Amino acid sequence: MTRKKVKLAYITNDSTRKATYKKRIKGLKKKIRELSTLCGIDTCAIMYNPYKSQPEVWPSPVVVQQILSKLETIPEMEKSKNMMNQKTFLSQKITKVAEQLKKHWVVRGLNFGAFSDINMLFDKKMSDIDKRIEALSRAPLNPQGVSSLLSSSMVALPSMTMVTPEAMPRTGTENIVQPHVENMDPM
Repeated sequence: MTRKKVKLAYITNDSTRKATYKKRIKGLKKKIRELSTLCGIDTCAIMYNPYKSQPEVWPSPVVVQQILSKLETIPEMEKSKNMMNQKTFLSQKITKVAEQLKKHWVVRGLNFGAFSDINMLFDKKMSDIDKRIEALSRAPLNPQGVSSLLSSSMVALPSMTMVTPEAMPRTGTENIVQPHVENMDPM
C-alpha cells in the first residue's frame, strides 16, 4: 500500500502533532545511526523538544560531549575548508557544469576546445581582411611604377571610387553556414 502525499503544514491538533513528532524523531535517529554505520563517521544529534524542558541528545550525553570536544580541537581553517553558503555552493555548481559542458559539447564533430580555436582563427582572419580592405582603400587606383608596356595597352577608364562596406557587428559564428559543394548553383 502506497503512502498518500503529506501536506507540509503545522499540525493544529496537539495529540496528532505529538504522535507525529515521536515518529519523526524515531526516523531521524534511525537515519543518523545508518549514516554513522555506512560512512564510518562519528554522529550525534541534539534535538530540542517542545514537550520537555531539556534537549534530547542521541546516542548519549557522554558521546555527544566527546564528539563536540573532538570538533573543537580541529583548527578553524580545517573546519571552514568544506563549509559554504548558498552563493558559493551555486557558483561552484555552475563552474562544474560549465566544465562538463566544455568536455561534452559537440558541434558537428568538434569539441568545445576545437570550436574555440576555430573561432579565434576566424576572428584573426577577419581582422586581417579588415586591415587589407583599409590598406586598399588608401592606395591609389593607378599605382606608380607600372611598366610602360602595360600602360600603353591599358584603356583609360573613368575614375572610380572604392566603397568599403560598413563593419557589421559579429556576435559569434552561429550564423555562418558553409554550403556543400554539391548544392551550389553553377553560374
